Amino acid sequence: MRADLGDHAPCDPGFPPKAVAHITADREATAAAPQDLLPFDSLQNFFTHAGKDKAPHLLWNPFTGQFAQFFPATSRSKALRDLTGGTRTNRAGKVVIQIEALFFPHCRVNGQVFTALAETPCKGWAELHAWVRSWGVPDTWPMGPPTDFTVHHSASIWQSRGGWYAHAHVPENDHVDPGSWPLFTRQAAATEPFPGPDFFHTGQRSPVIAAMHGRLIAEGCDRYPPGDRIDVWESGDVMSYAAWQEKAGLSGADADGIPGETSWDRLRVPHPV
Repeated sequence: MRADLGDHAPCDPGFPPKAVAHITADREATAAAPQDLLPFDSLQNFFTHAGKDKAPHLLWNPFTGQFAQFFPATSRSKALRDLTGGTRTNRAGKVVIQIEALFFPHCRVNGQVFTALAETPCKGWAELHAWVRSWGVPDTWPMGPPTDFTVHHSASIWQSRGGWYAHAHVPENDHVDPGSWPLFTRQAAATEPFPGPDFFHTGQRSPVIAAMHGRLIAEGCDRYPPGDRIDVWESGDVMSYAAWQEKAGLSGADADGIPGETSWDRLRVPHPV
């Protein structure tokens, strides 16, 4: 839906096109004390009233695929801190499209708890990504894709390179979001879909197992004994995958070394070629 706030202002075409990824982070929850996700309408109301001075271009609900648009892509929005005399963070690009995903870590939706945005259904992401790309924003993260909640700034990269930036990457800003973000749709198409838990049994041989093996090692979860066959499901795979599940924040029966759909999707196993 459109909820145009007016107050349009131009971006600076002297800089390359950008998109900035945010999460609303409207509640502080923990693994021990998850909280219910706020309704989409509540955040939309905030950005059209008390939060007008913080409004992005789009509010996105990754659980339903809902969108609310507050500014046209050709206008600056107001979701970034912009200090006087510094780089014009909200304007430094042919477009600077800002998206607020309705999400906070350990939010609860229909009884399920989600620790990272990339674990959500990400409904509407393909359409959102295609729209952003249509404005010339390249499929790249000049500061690297967001994988944690830490600040990484480079004013020179921000001013010189187009692409996607985390809120945590933007100069003059001290926010650490979004923590994660869905894969670009072209990347997602190249990842191996979850083959189901029955696929993972002793002696199973497959190039998918070999691809998973490589990703587990890349993530620092190598618990493989010497001589382990990389394309065969064996005890080393169970131990290594359990290490990945624990790294992903799972515990107990959810970290038993047998892949589940959520942990598999987060591992981003490449499709064997």
